[in-house]
Amino acid sequence: MSIPMPRSKAAIAVVFALASLAAAPLTASAKTLVYCSEGSPENFTPAINTTGTSFDAARPIYDKLTQFTRGSTTVEPGLAESWTVSPDAKVFTFKLRKGVKFHSGVNGFTPTRDFNADDVLFSFERQWKADHPYAKVSGGKYDYFADMGLSDDVQSIEKIDPLTVRLTLKKPNVTMLANLAMDFAAIHSAEYADMMAKAGKKEQFDQIPVGTGAFSFVAYQKDAVIRFKANKDYWGEKALVDDLVFAITPDPTARYSKLKAGECHFVIAPRPADLPEMQKDAALKVINQSGLNIAYWAFNTQKAPFDKKEVRQALSMAIDKSAIIKDVYLGAGQAAKNLIPPTLWSYNDAVKDYPFDQAKAKDMLAKAGVKTPLDIDLWYMPVQRPYNPNAKRIAEMMQADLAKVGVNAKLVTFEWGEYRKRLQQGEHMTGMLGWTGDNGDPDNFFFLRGCDAARPGGQNVAKWCNKAFDERLEKARTLADVKERTKLYQEMQQIEKDDAPDFKIAHSVVYEAMRKEVTGYKQSPFGSHQFNGVELK
Repeated sequence: MSIPMPRSKAAIAVVFALASLAAAPLTASAKTLVYCSEGSPENFTPAINTTGTSFDAARPIYDKLTQFTRGSTTVEPGLAESWTVSPDAKVFTFKLRKGVKFHSGVNGFTPTRDFNADDVLFSFERQWKADHPYAKVSGGKYDYFADMGLSDDVQSIEKIDPLTVRLTLKKPNVTMLANLAMDFAAIHSAEYADMMAKAGKKEQFDQIPVGTGAFSFVAYQKDAVIRFKANKDYWGEKALVDDLVFAITPDPTARYSKLKAGECHFVIAPRPADLPEMQKDAALKVINQSGLNIAYWAFNTQKAPFDKKEVRQALSMAIDKSAIIKDVYLGAGQAAKNLIPPTLWSYNDAVKDYPFDQAKAKDMLAKAGVKTPLDIDLWYMPVQRPYNPNAKRIAEMMQADLAKVGVNAKLVTFEWGEYRKRLQQGEHMTGMLGWTGDNGDPDNFFFLRGCDAARPGGQNVAKWCNKAFDERLEKARTLADVKERTKLYQEMQQIEKDDAPDFKIAHSVVYEAMRKEVTGYKQSPFGSHQFNGVELK
């Protein structure tokens, strides 16, 4: 979503200046860090988004009550300097940080006060209360909040005093502190929201953002550039550059070219085929780590014939997964058999993957009453993601394999935002997607197959709701004992495997590349990108 730009010569000049900045070679003296990002954000309010692309674009602007230590899964104080948790893990009391400043000068906004409890209540009540003044703004869908069950589980959010907030849940949730460090829990300015409401411009609240983060928003041109400037009043780890620019570059080959030419400092998701050349370039450095991620092909279990698990199991045997790993991931991924990656605690290695057996697949389809040729759709992502380097190529390979068992798969895609929207609404028969963990807890993966998330618009794109799975998911959130949670999660992995709501493709190794002059960057286990503390030398 782009910001409406006034039709003035000055405004046009700004757009062209930004576009030029994104294209111009960088100089050693520049205090501008340019990140060649992979796509345009849906908007700048994380609570109404679900994509890493949009989260990355908003992350420089906002803080949360809790946060992850940069480059780790450790939860540390954010806008809350401390907290207490009741023994039953139902009541969370946060002592807020004093003296935190909201960005000034964005969209004509000048704050008259520091951050306080009113901002916390606004940020959460917008997602929780259907009658909130901002509840319906910008589509009014809060998928993370709803899919994690918080819409029903929150009992109250109270302002105890200007710097104290109490969150009370109806049932225990031992994952809550980590959950609140996720992007959907970003804290917004209630005062700025009031200003936009009084001006009759509520939609601008999500398009022209104000936060407390290390960078403040300057301008955005859809499909071209986002510009930020350093927040000199930032309370935490400060920006070490004057300006941050996202040069939106969807094509990975173009990103690499810009990196080599010095037109950007940092890129994500390089093509596996380009990595050997990148690693040999003395002007660049390439980093990598095993990703907390999963790529999968989901069956819409609410549509025939995918309402039969035998059909889903059969198609899981029809695809040559090893060929995909070899030809598309080029060694930068491993075959997946569970929703969570093997690096995450509670991984159940005893689960046996479906074998590649097309003869058995054909036999199972026949026994399930499926008449061939069967016509289906196969949706594939229009963008490269850290968990999937080339969705179109994978879809083509799947299409060829499916044809051998009498299934004709029509390949379908849309623009990225539209693709996600339609997929979450359940318009597909089958669709490719994936996930990168947000908080290092297995719950953050398993909720993707929970019943709450199977609703129309929810992130469970298999639209699969299994009572045995869901009961264990809910129970695990109430348990502090890791061994007890592990037992439940391992049982859930077996349940999901047996019911086959999706065909799991791969867990990828995540590569990122930057120019040698970039220092201080720490690769996130969550696949997120954060540039405070990063400088150019």
